[in-house]
Amino acid sequence: MRVFKKLFYVLLMLPMACIDPYEVEVGEGEQLLTIEGMITTQPGRQVIRLTRSATYGSVFEGLIRPVTGATVIVRDDLGNVVFLAESANDRGAYFTPENFAAQLGRSYTLQIQTPDGTVYTSFPEKVNAVPEINNLSVQTVRIPVEGELNDRSGVQLIAEINDPVDENNFYFWRNGPSVYVLETRPDLFTPRPSDANPSRDPQPKPCCIACFRSEQVGNQSIFIANDDNFNGLTTRIPVGFIEDDGLRFVKTYRVDVRQMSISQEAYRFLRLVKQQTEISGSVFDPPPASIRGNMINLENPEEVVLGYFIVGAETVRRIYIDQNDLTFRQNKAIIPDDCREVPGAQLAPPADWNP
Repeated sequence: MRVFKKLFYVLLMLPMACIDPYEVEVGEGEQLLTIEGMITTQPGRQVIRLTRSATYGSVFEGLIRPVTGATVIVRDDLGNVVFLAESANDRGAYFTPENFAAQLGRSYTLQIQTPDGTVYTSFPEKVNAVPEINNLSVQTVRIPVEGELNDRSGVQLIAEINDPVDENNFYFWRNGPSVYVLETRPDLFTPRPSDANPSRDPQPKPCCIACFRSEQVGNQSIFIANDDNFNGLTTRIPVGFIEDDGLRFVKTYRVDVRQMSISQEAYRFLRLVKQQTEISGSVFDPPPASIRGNMINLENPEEVVLGYFIVGAETVRRIYIDQNDLTFRQNKAIIPDDCREVPGAQLAPPADWNP
């Protein structure tokens, strides 16, 4: 025991060594080019967005930077070229001329030259015909939320289409612009206290209760389909979802549904993105991965380029949704102010408002 104590004291008397912190050097992540956009047969200014996002290892990880000063063109299989102009107010957004529209049966290629001289190109995408939407209907959907007393809810849009016979068709649906009657409570307006107006009592405004609010509501999921199970048949299929936020379905809601024909390759890409975004979050899920699209670097084909240049024919169908079309609605949300103060709201209805 004495020997052990002596050894212990000797160890205490030894100089204590300094431990230098171990520094891990992590190189800056690769800046991945992302292409977002499409061209369709619907005339109008169509947009391609270019961004770069830093990957793991960069101090700017997760930061999305617009790619400005690029040369962006769309070329068809007949050699016709359309130059896209970058927006002065929306950096990284490149627009076609005002009345540009893709032509049925033509194939299109997107070509990009970045400011450093790197050239990217897409594989050709052909414009295939798309059937009309015969009818649109709605179905109320309730979504239980764990730990919450109230369900989320909304409207699922159902399209009826006649699928062409003896050909493979691939569909992609998007919500177009929407307008709804917005009701607010200007009688409950209470300004923020200030030195000039310290009161916390309501100070009602004389106007206005009802406005028409425009918005662009994207789907919370990707709505795509192939016709393996309904080739040549008339079918009804979910094509969109609009969440009830307590404002949209108080009176009347209008939305345009865009139905688009896409290539088999574009369908496969969107299906992978859909699977990636709808994983449940369990330990058994596959790890997130970069899904390559149809764009390549001509000098370095191994470079990962994100996104997909989508081309297709498009048809549009409009639907007006009345409050009574819903079997369940959220409690009405209260905005204590003049409805004109809400972004996108105005007193006059759109010129084509016709419920």
